Amino acid sequence: MKDKIAILAFLFILAVNGQEIAPRFSFDFQDISLENALLQLQSESGKSMYLADEWIKGKTVTKHYTNVLLEDILSDLLKDTQLNFFISKDHRIIFTQNNRIFGELPENFFGREELINEENEDDDPAASIFLSDKASESKLKVATVRIGKEQKNNQRKRFRLSGTIRNIADNRPVPNFAVVVRALGIGTTTDNSGRYAINLPVGLNVVETSSLGFEDTKTNIIIYNDGNYNIEVEESYELLDEVVLKADAVSNVDDATTGNTKIGAEETKNIPLVLGERDLLKVATTLPGVTTAGEGSAGFNVRGGKTDQNLILLDNAVVYNPSHFFGIFQALNPFAISDLNIYKGAIPAEYGGRLSSVFEISTKNPDTEEFKGEVSIGPVTANAVVEIPLVKEKSGLMIGARGAYSDWVLRSLNDVSLKNSSASFYDVMGKYNHQINENNGLSVSGYYSKDAFSITSDSLYGYSNRLFSLKWDHKFNEKNAGSLVLTNSQYNFDIDFDGSVNDNFLQKYKIDETELKLRMKYLLNDRHNFDYGFSTKLYGVQPGQIDPKTSQDLILPLKIPKERGIESALFLTDNLKVNDKLLLDLGLRYSFFTALGSSQQLVYEDGLPKSTETVVDTLNFKKNEVIKTYGGPEVRISARYFLKEDFSIKASFNNMYQFIHTLSNNTTVSPIDTWKLSDYNIKPQQAKQFALGLYKNIDNDNYELSLEGFYKRQKNLLDFKTGAKLILNETIETEVLQGDGKSYGLEFFVRKNAGKLNGWLGYTYSRSLLKLDSGFREERVNDGRYFPSNFDKPHDFSLVLNYKFTKRYSVSTNFLYQTGRPVTFPVGNYTFNDIEYVLYSDRNRYRISDYYRLDIGLNIEGNHKAKKLAHSFWNISVYNVLGRNNPYSVFFVSDSGEIEALQSSIFSIPVPSITYNFKF
Repeated sequence: MKDKIAILAFLFILAVNGQEIAPRFSFDFQDISLENALLQLQSESGKSMYLADEWIKGKTVTKHYTNVLLEDILSDLLKDTQLNFFISKDHRIIFTQNNRIFGELPENFFGREELINEENEDDDPAASIFLSDKASESKLKVATVRIGKEQKNNQRKRFRLSGTIRNIADNRPVPNFAVVVRALGIGTTTDNSGRYAINLPVGLNVVETSSLGFEDTKTNIIIYNDGNYNIEVEESYELLDEVVLKADAVSNVDDATTGNTKIGAEETKNIPLVLGERDLLKVATTLPGVTTAGEGSAGFNVRGGKTDQNLILLDNAVVYNPSHFFGIFQALNPFAISDLNIYKGAIPAEYGGRLSSVFEISTKNPDTEEFKGEVSIGPVTANAVVEIPLVKEKSGLMIGARGAYSDWVLRSLNDVSLKNSSASFYDVMGKYNHQINENNGLSVSGYYSKDAFSITSDSLYGYSNRLFSLKWDHKFNEKNAGSLVLTNSQYNFDIDFDGSVNDNFLQKYKIDETELKLRMKYLLNDRHNFDYGFSTKLYGVQPGQIDPKTSQDLILPLKIPKERGIESALFLTDNLKVNDKLLLDLGLRYSFFTALGSSQQLVYEDGLPKSTETVVDTLNFKKNEVIKTYGGPEVRISARYFLKEDFSIKASFNNMYQFIHTLSNNTTVSPIDTWKLSDYNIKPQQAKQFALGLYKNIDNDNYELSLEGFYKRQKNLLDFKTGAKLILNETIETEVLQGDGKSYGLEFFVRKNAGKLNGWLGYTYSRSLLKLDSGFREERVNDGRYFPSNFDKPHDFSLVLNYKFTKRYSVSTNFLYQTGRPVTFPVGNYTFNDIEYVLYSDRNRYRISDYYRLDIGLNIEGNHKAKKLAHSFWNISVYNVLGRNNPYSVFFVSDSGEIEALQSSIFSIPVPSITYNFKF
């Protein structure tokens, strides 16, 4: 036994004496370059070092070492870099970026496939990263980027890749940019500051980015550890001299939606409009399928729908009256708006409550890096917007304001009744964005507008919009993200009447709604992309009240009981890529509405028309008690099929419910129109729409063409009996009629995107018909036959052109033509009981004169020097160059027993304007 111990001790001594003892070194590096520090190490150690100079260029070190191993010194010097090192047996030190060099290969290395993107639990979690020759040949054909520093004995399988995506043209961050790894079925999107973060498995990942209006990118990213990668992207279109409507040159052919358009606010600045005011909503009316009842009228008629059938959203909150000054101006500061999305065909399942369209308006995201602003001074209005960074790259504030000094315009209009009138308005808007962290972002928006006008000497009218929107974005992981949105909107008007006798009064109306909405996104794989969620909205309507102004006034006070209701919905959408040619967008929404008490609802006798004489019962409902429930499923289906790479056919089907109505017997929208909820006696409106279209791009997307047809059926449309009293009526259901409607049409659109001359042409042939039939004569119109609606205009033609002489000078022009809208004319008179009466034609049998208008504008930009205090822009325009006396309305008066027709116009002469804009 003693002999064995002696032998082991002898062997141990031989081993120790034979082992080379590693040398230790001492250094004092004081603010010297890393290159010089490594040269000193090379000189003292006697080992040769191999690396590229650019790897360590610009790096300095301040370190002190005493009796430290060479390997430990190198590890410490390189810990904040992407460099690794390998010490060979022949005393050479080889440096590498990101990856490590190994002295021996792992077992079973030869003959196996790539050890990348594997999540096999049986694999060694500390296995190193190797790329086979096959990977190098097949996958490294695009740009390759190495991220992070490979570390010895790292047990993690996934690492975080983060960074910012910016527009290479102006270095601004790009929000909502998709970042995906299709092979793994994972992805994310950039936040409002353009930042993204995604967890990737160790090794090679093919990362793709895409967004409307930008070139797609593809990058091979070899990830070794957590790291940052910033991406610069280029816009996918050539600037169209400020006349572009869509950012993406191929989306009209590529996506699955029909009848949808995107308009950028900045892209409308050269389009000549009345009094030089930029107006996205007016530009929208130059597109096929969108029109108005007449010049100077608020509201939109989309594909034969009523004005109340459009859902107008500003940062997810509803705007009930989006116009100022009798519809001449939009009620939104154009400098504070980012873009406008119009859905008039394939409406996404997350939107509901309206039958015809959705106008989705988004405000600008405030810049978080530098102070910016834009100001405009025109003949009627002045606008200003500023963007204020609060926390660099995290939070910012945008504030916009606009006011009018417009009384002189009314005095110049061709209408004697408006000569002594006055009108003014203002609006303010704000938005605050805050990026809490990589997974959470907050956005808060607010808006308020106020109009006051007097068209007679005794009445002052005022109306206002107010809204608030709070949005919280949260990313759960690479596949799941969501948004929680809380909004509140309010619209009200008041009438202040001062008469010559004791009949002075104050009249008020208000509608208020609050909505909570949850929208989730789930990226299942490269074929399925789900959107789902729910929304619930509480309505509160104060139908109106009137009070005497003083105790001497003889007006009797009256207050119509408040209406309340809840509108809710569940929705689910799947964007399904069936194959390379067929793309489906499948949506299902279930909407339901509940009218709530407290309320009194009248019951009318069956088989008789509704009137105060046919009331048989009164139902009393307590507060929050259910009065009536309506609802049902809404199907949203659209499809795209490629006939060729640049030629597609699309089809869609929608059915929708609408539970709120406007009460107006005017042809055009009035600021004192009121809204009415569906209840025990008034049913919700319903619609079904089919659309089919062909979409073609020509000459490398320089020309876009589309031809789309639609057919829409509606029921329970609200109309009114002749002479109906709508304001302050406690039994409004006795004055309304509900009937069927149908509209159909063909829309043609062609746009030239590039060159000195660019613009678009739109033409629509459409019909909008209404049928009010009943078993009772007093509830039947035109003998129960279909007749043209108030906004039926078969022909609608728009031409918008811009010609760029130089980079600074351009001229723009609009030409519009529309068929005159329907009107009811007196066709004779008759005598009954010695009293003479006027005999009118069938409703809407005739038409007013056709409408056409030509506008011209000259645009002058300041010089394009990059470094200057402000960039200026002048717009000199003439609205209605031809001086066309387009009729706004036709009405009839009796003079000495004779019926005389009179015509009212808004702008019957050319209207020049000059506007100065500057950015800083």
